[in-house]
Amino acid sequence: MPADIPVKIVPVPQYLGEHEDQYAFAYTIHITNEGDVAITLLNRHWIITHGNGHVEEVVGDGVVGETPELPPGARYTYTSGAFIPTRAGSMKGSYGFETESGEAFRVDIPEFALLAPDALH
Repeated sequence: MPADIPVKIVPVPQYLGEHEDQYAFAYTIHITNEGDVAITLLNRHWIITHGNGHVEEVVGDGVVGETPELPPGARYTYTSGAFIPTRAGSMKGSYGFETESGEAFRVDIPEFALLAPDALH
């Protein structure tokens, strides 16, 4: 990652309830371009770990059907969701970005817990 392009990523998960033997979670992601050049979010790579140790990977273009451009200082927020078969799990991953001059780089998404309210006793 170019040293002069700091990108802040803050995940906020929320438990939504049980649905057809799955546990539903929403997560809101706040992405802030703290650098001095415009960047575009091109793709995502998620690693979802279920409470039983099973790991699922999700790779795709953009986020929620968009490839947002973030000028310097801009913040982009979106909400998406995940279903897992266990009461607890976690998500982490990375986003692929490109600068306005075409330089590609990745930024890690901090790991966050997916927890049903009574998942930890």
